[in-house]
Amino acid sequence: MTLPHDDHRVHDLVGVGLGPFNLALAALADAVPRLSARFLEARPDFSWHPGLLLEGARLQVPFLADLVSMVDPTSRWSFLSYLREHDRLFPFYFAEHFHVPRREYDDYCRWVARSLDSCRFDAEVTAVRAEDDAFTVEYTRADGSREAVRGHALVLGIGTAPVLPEPLRALEGERVLHAADYLDHADALAGAGDVTVVGSGQSGAEVFLDLLRSPEHRDTRVRWLTRSPAFAPMEYSKLGLEHFTPDYTAYFHALPEPVRDRLVPEQWQLYKGVSADTIAEIHDVLYERGIGGGEVGASLAAQCELVGARAEGDGYELRFRHREQERAFTVRTDAVVAASGYAQRAPDFLAPVAKFLRTDARGRHVIGADHRLETDPALSTPIHVQNAELHTHGVGTPDLGLGAWRAATILNSLTGRAVYRLPERTAYQTFGVPAGEHR
Repeated sequence: MTLPHDDHRVHDLVGVGLGPFNLALAALADAVPRLSARFLEARPDFSWHPGLLLEGARLQVPFLADLVSMVDPTSRWSFLSYLREHDRLFPFYFAEHFHVPRREYDDYCRWVARSLDSCRFDAEVTAVRAEDDAFTVEYTRADGSREAVRGHALVLGIGTAPVLPEPLRALEGERVLHAADYLDHADALAGAGDVTVVGSGQSGAEVFLDLLRSPEHRDTRVRWLTRSPAFAPMEYSKLGLEHFTPDYTAYFHALPEPVRDRLVPEQWQLYKGVSADTIAEIHDVLYERGIGGGEVGASLAAQCELVGARAEGDGYELRFRHREQERAFTVRTDAVVAASGYAQRAPDFLAPVAKFLRTDARGRHVIGADHRLETDPALSTPIHVQNAELHTHGVGTPDLGLGAWRAATILNSLTGRAVYRLPERTAYQTFGVPAGEHR
């Protein structure tokens, strides 16, 4: 069956998914003369972690980590251009915020997505087929109609999916949820007299802090349990941040696969720690609650691994094991919010071309330095990925600060020329053997 095409040209690239990373690609591609692009997103509009757009929550990266500025600060799609467009430059100037509110970053991305002609929402991709020297990307519109678009290259930016701990999956509902859905379940949580947050990291910290501050939870008992060794701050020293540079990304990619697999979990504090500011805010709230001998009404414990869960009456019984003391204990709670991270998606729409995609011994895609999937020679049309290469490119993969650089790298690779000039050196330190050193 031949589907109607949304236009009759073959685009230079088709992007699937419109999170921040493919939106960065769309924004940078917009300035490349004679480059035709189309981006498809199943949702009705841009939405960035809507369940965690908490009042007062800020980005953990500076505002320069917008969609374009680290590659082209003169772009019309920069965050500063957004502020100018909305007459907010002076307020921003006086606010002196290097780290902007998360809600403002989301609004900035919405502005870009609405303004780019290349972006199509309400377009759920159902199949990708390789035909001659192009891909045919089939998708379904919100009204049920089916269409297709063709492109000489494919860029996947479909993001990751929230993952609940295995013991909680059968209990998922209004009061057992992933932190990604926290705000969506605020009403259901409001009546809970006891709430347990499971899992550390920034999301867990922000949910715990919001529960402590929320008037609806003034009398709620709140606990925060994590299997992590500590409620540790994210590494934010200047030399530590150089792990989020193109230099370190290239170094990491060149390492042997077993070394890469060992490094990623060892570097958890680089990308799974908690903002020092958030830790301080939590401590301040607890300190003020305890003034005059007041009840703190909250507890925190690390090294606690969730090993089981079951419904009990109107609430839940959670079973934990303390990893250092090797002791089991039980918690009775009314609601559970799991800040348990995200996993890569395995999209069904790639099934028609899956046989051409090379994988490693663990079934993961083999990905080149330019973020292109390695494929069988029978598939000559390129597929690039964004935020799916933690195992090959390291801890900077999900970092917004590298988004513009990665998008520019992909554009340079697809066009075969330097449409964006990228710096040769981005870190002061050397990650491998220093140049000029001899045995």
